Parts: sequence; C-alpha cells; structure tokens
Amino acid sequence: MAMLWRGRAASSKLLSLIRPSTSKAFRNLSTVAADVADRKPYSMVPAAHGMEVGSIIHNMDYRPDREGKLSLRGGIMDDTVHLDINSQIGSCMPLSAMRIGTMIHNIEMRPGQGGKLVRSAGTSAKILKEPKSKYVLVKMPSGFQKLIDTRCKATIGQVSNPSHGAKKLRKAGHSRWLGRRPTVRGVAMNPVDHPHGGGEGRSKSSGSHGHCSRTPWGKPTKSGYKTGPLRRRK
Repeated sequence: MAMLWRGRAASSKLLSLIRPSTSKAFRNLSTVAADVADRKPYSMVPAAHGMEVGSIIHNMDYRPDREGKLSLRGGIMDDTVHLDINSQIGSCMPLSAMRIGTMIHNIEMRPGQGGKLVRSAGTSAKILKEPKSKYVLVKMPSGFQKLIDTRCKATIGQVSNPSHGAKKLRKAGHSRWLGRRPTVRGVAMNPVDHPHGGGEGRSKSSGSHGHCSRTPWGKPTKSGYKTGPLRRRK
C-alpha cells in the first residue's frame, strides 16, 4: 500500500533515521512544504486514492480562536478551513465537521486513539446521517452500520490501490513470496491431529462432536457454544 508523509507533533526514532535518505524527495515540493519539511518530524499515513506527488493534506482539529470560540483549524499553514474542505482527498478531521454522504477511511474508534477501521487497500466507509448529535452513523465496507463518536477523526476519500482485491496469483510460489504458508484441511488429517480427522470420506462427524465444525483445539467455529435455554420456547 502506498504511503505518504504527513507532519505532526509526535517524533519517531525510526523516521529520524530514514529522513536523510528521503530529503531529496521534498526538494521538488513547494517552498512552503519544503520549509515545513525542515522544521517538523514526519509520520507515514495510508495514501488516499487519487492523491499525487506534491499534494498537500491537512490534519484538522477544533482549536480555540482569538475570541475563545472553537473553530476547525490545522494543516501545514494552520489556515482556517474553507467551506469545501470535504472535497479535499486525504485531509483528516473530526467526523462532526463532515457532511452526509462523505466517503472516509482510517477511522478512529475512540477520540485520540488513532485510526483503527477501514485501512485495507481500496476500502472506504460512508456517512449515512448528518453528524449533529454525539454519534454518527457510518456504513462500513462490509455493509454493517456502526455508531461512532463524532469527536473521532477520519480521513476523507478511499484507500489507494483499489485493484488489490482483483489481483491474481501466477503460481503457488507467488503465495509463498507473500509470506503465506500452505493450509491443510482438517478432514484430510488423522483423528489425533484434528477433530475433523478420520472416518470414511469427507466426514466431520467423527467422535462425539456431531456435525459441528471445530477448531484444531476442539472449540466450535460456526455455531458457537449453546448459551440459551435448553427447552424450546413456545
């Protein structure tokens, strides 16, 4: 997944080591971006689909202005955000500052925790309701609708590399190159190795477990343990 640099207050020992080798990449940026590159540390963030080299992204947050009122400010020049900020791909801001229908990714689960949701290549979520109350309704890539605190931050746009899921492996060795080891089916094992092992044919009903799928350690994988009342309700 492609990565881009974004300045922030936190420092990193690893980024300080690799910064001298990447200093030439920032010479082609604008004068303002180059000035900030020499004064602030860096961190890596997931790149949004549609971003290009030299794109300036903003990290917005509510800060008190001169009159003491909270306003949405932030970014490289710490300028006041204009009205069409939701159209800027890659900008990060609280959910309360976004509009209904905005496509977002890299969503926080708790305010200040950091991005946890919708970070895979090509994924994005959608805001279903206007974020006016304490929680906002967000539709996840799986279709599940989740309530998230409006103080949590998210990044506008879709994660880059949307064709990642359509990529086909050329041969079995290609999977090994990606670090994926072979997976053996439980029904192909012996009873001492897996609860599905043994029996005649492809049968999972060996032993006293019935037809329920089990893990190699004997725990149910699909139906789970029975926790409800034993008698059928009428």
